[in-house]
Amino acid sequence: MTRTQSEQQWKGYALGAAGILVATGVLKLLGVHINSTTVALVLLVVVLFTATRWGSVPALFTSLLAMLCFNFFFLPPLGTFSIAATDNWVALSVFLIAAVTTGQLSARAKRRAEEAEAGRKEIERLYAELRDAFERASHAEALQQSEKLKSALLDAVTHDLRTPLASIKASITTLLDEVRTGSDAERPVVLDPESRMEMMEVIDEESDRLNRFISGLIELARIEAGEMHLHRHWGAIDEIVSATLERAKRLTRGHRVEVDVQSELPVVRVDDRAVSEVIYTLLDNAVKFSPAGSRIRISATRVDNDQIRVAVEDEGPGVSLELRERVFDKFFRATNAGGLKVPAGTGMGLAIAKGIVEAHGGQIWIAEGAKTHGARVVFTLPIGDDEPDGSRDGTNVFNTINEAVH
Repeated sequence: MTRTQSEQQWKGYALGAAGILVATGVLKLLGVHINSTTVALVLLVVVLFTATRWGSVPALFTSLLAMLCFNFFFLPPLGTFSIAATDNWVALSVFLIAAVTTGQLSARAKRRAEEAEAGRKEIERLYAELRDAFERASHAEALQQSEKLKSALLDAVTHDLRTPLASIKASITTLLDEVRTGSDAERPVVLDPESRMEMMEVIDEESDRLNRFISGLIELARIEAGEMHLHRHWGAIDEIVSATLERAKRLTRGHRVEVDVQSELPVVRVDDRAVSEVIYTLLDNAVKFSPAGSRIRISATRVDNDQIRVAVEDEGPGVSLELRERVFDKFFRATNAGGLKVPAGTGMGLAIAKGIVEAHGGQIWIAEGAKTHGARVVFTLPIGDDEPDGSRDGTNVFNTINEAVH
């Protein structure tokens, strides 16, 4: 037993005894106005309080003292410890048994409550330790995943910057070697007009590729920061599709493009350049992931009376179910699909497309192709409301994209 527990027990003895003596004094002052039953109940209350507050041993001591006071002051002959009548013996015995029993039961209930409270605190402590352990593990895992993401991003950025730069450098070096004369040229290069034009086209295409890559990084950063602003006005979906196909003519020259736009579609209130960028991204993916000469189909229909559904479908290997959500994650990319060699990229295109569609209040997802193969990327756009066209306080989502990309 610790010193504190011993002190608490002695305090219980003293206060239990004081409680019995005070109760006895008050009951004696009341005199004829009380009977033995009332006395017994009052003294039992003191015993119960002592047991609940200080435990079983002080309660046992208080019970014995209460029995003595009950006998000495309230059972005839008064002022002595002798008992004249047999029924008083029974009453005193019952009182003692009741006092001891209730005291012990109260003390036991107190111990159980203390044990339950200790158990609850222990469970809370263990839970807190477990939560801290999980948080530390999650934090460590998050750091590890962050490092992996940084490495993957660095690899992607390095590749997508070096590849076009290498092509540009090789082409411009060849053109410069052709025009150098004298000692500056160890082996003079002579290019025919067709080769010279091819070199300049490589420089032009790779410059556009770099421009799109850097613009994609900027737009993805804006989407992540919630700073995408749309410049909305009323426009026709068929006109947006036609403008996008004109822009993508060189991209899709090796495929058969079919267009199926429902007649009499309502106009929509959208940022037409942003929506055009979404369709261009889907066309670009369809070209990458489908064999040359295959069909690419663009369709637009009205659904639910307040939405336009646009779909771009190819005849490639399609996208497996487990990857259909991941393809919209930033920096997710595939390098091979169904035996087709796919140009590596940073995986920003579909992430940006998703951000644009959701900024319009629409949704984008991947569905099965019409012939159970190929990928069908679908997105919806709300038709819009009657808000006037003057609400153009935001910056257009693609103001920073160079006009040459379009």
